[in-house]
Amino acid sequence: MPRSSRAGIAAALLGLALGCLALGPALAWGFTLIQDMVFVPEPAFSRFTFGLAGGAARVVPSDAVVTALAQVLPAELVQKLILLAIFVLGCSGAALLVPSQALGPRLVAGAFYVWNPYVAERLLIGQWALLLGYAGLPWVVRAVCARRWPFLAMLPAAVGGFAAMTVSAITAVPLALFGPGRWAAFARVAVVVGLFSLPWLAVTALRPEGLTGDPAGVDAFASRADGPFGVVASLLSLSGIWNAYSVPPGYDTVIGALARLALVLAGVAGFALLGRGLDCRRGLAAAAAAGLAIALAGVSEPGRVALRWLVESWGGFAVFRDAQQFNAPLALLAAVGLGLLTEAARGALARPRWLGALALVPVAVLPTMAWGALGALGSVPYPDGWRAAREVIRQDRAGGDVLVLPFESYRRFPWNANRAVLDPAQRYFAVPGRRVVCADAMRVGELVVRSEDPRAQEVERVLEGPSPDLPGAGFRYVVVNAGTPDEQRRFAAWLAAARLVTSTSELRLYRFDGPVADVSSG
Repeated sequence: MPRSSRAGIAAALLGLALGCLALGPALAWGFTLIQDMVFVPEPAFSRFTFGLAGGAARVVPSDAVVTALAQVLPAELVQKLILLAIFVLGCSGAALLVPSQALGPRLVAGAFYVWNPYVAERLLIGQWALLLGYAGLPWVVRAVCARRWPFLAMLPAAVGGFAAMTVSAITAVPLALFGPGRWAAFARVAVVVGLFSLPWLAVTALRPEGLTGDPAGVDAFASRADGPFGVVASLLSLSGIWNAYSVPPGYDTVIGALARLALVLAGVAGFALLGRGLDCRRGLAAAAAAGLAIALAGVSEPGRVALRWLVESWGGFAVFRDAQQFNAPLALLAAVGLGLLTEAARGALARPRWLGALALVPVAVLPTMAWGALGALGSVPYPDGWRAAREVIRQDRAGGDVLVLPFESYRRFPWNANRAVLDPAQRYFAVPGRRVVCADAMRVGELVVRSEDPRAQEVERVLEGPSPDLPGAGFRYVVVNAGTPDEQRRFAAWLAAARLVTSTSELRLYRFDGPVADVSSG
């Protein structure tokens, strides 16, 4: 077996081991529901699946792929396989970018690429689709630098969708332009990116109102300091995510922050000093610089002004609001650099047999990523009341949509250990021909990023009245799955004319049996 094949298999096994260590309790049977990570049992294809139910097409085509896989495998298993694949694919891909005849340097690169603050924070914010594209990034680098068509390499990013493809494109374009035959390489990249972007580009083009974005999101999602040395040091450490709840424990310690920063800077130095013979050297350096520049854009006021202008010009530029995600090529560059440093140490030592143990250094530097960020991740079943309510909705052939109350996008359910999660109801209760309307406005501290879905915006206006006409707004069913005592009393008044068809401690389902206005888009 060729050395590269053996290295790839060994790195894949290391990635599997690191994935098991990182996910920990999330690998138990059930669903891991945290922030944007929402999987549901027995998902059904609906307009929401294909991005046709309003709002930006962020779930395209990732939700369709998950729904298709869940037709042949339990959805719980689909989620766990995807999460483990991120570690296996990323670790093996980064390992194969290191030009070494020994296994140790390659394992060091692979381990760092999947065990660092970027991966930890994006996992805790639930952005599995973005991480799938991140895992495929080393394979994109290999394909583009080898002047091959990167169809297979970009497939993980294509599944991940808009943000994942944007990160991959920002990496692939400099790689194509900084090498021989650059215009042919650029054309190949452009063709593949264009084809794989068609699912969400087509859906966006079909929106009669166009794609709009709220510039308030620039401030809400700007990179922030999550360590003691400020936002720039956080970004250089591959952290700096905007969501304080997505930071693993222990980031506020000086020693830990120094260790994380030093490891990345060592990788950058190793790449700069020892990577002269790499085909991808100039292109990957340009991609990392571009990604870091984007990540830093929202830190300064002039940068925020420019980003607000872009978002107001076209809503698709809202992908740049969460700018820290574009640090992915810097993570890959640092990983390769650490592998090159390990290779240099191997050549300098008389007995370099145990250098492979350096693959454990990333784990030692970021120990709180282990075991689901010390229990922040977990697996839970959906309550029986949810399943009973879904069966009622599925068996009903009458028209009318489903409204979910409270009209807030993120929830903390006791049955999910009070972890914040994007309300699963929109996916859970989705059935063909019936729209499930949830809020998509987002609160970040005192800032509110307004809704992008015209139907949700109209519902917001309807709910502002003291006695909203919900059947007149097109709703046959109302799901109440949370709420304060005051909210519960207000909902009860709104729903006095509705029939309570399912009632449990976790959820109540109401139905209006009279005529319902036909205002749904699907």
